[in-house]
Amino acid sequence: MTESGVTVYSSEDIGERNATYEVALYAPGFLLVGDDGGGRGFLVRADDPDSAVFSSGLGDLEPADFEIVSASFPEWLASLGTAH
Repeated sequence: MTESGVTVYSSEDIGERNATYEVALYAPGFLLVGDDGGGRGFLVRADDPDSAVFSSGLGDLEPADFEIVSASFPEWLASLGTAH
């Protein structure tokens, strides 16, 4: 968990989190990389290493409803602060 309260998933947890929220079914081509602990998830395009970071309610993984929260994954990580 970061200073901002966002959890960025570890490589050990990312597969389970994506399976739990059925990301491949509801948002094919995206990868869930974290959440805010309050029902919002953060996703990137799985095939684009320079992907923007998107936010969505975890109960609505419709890509048309995603909001861009950062232009890139590294910028997003830097904006979160240090991990606890």
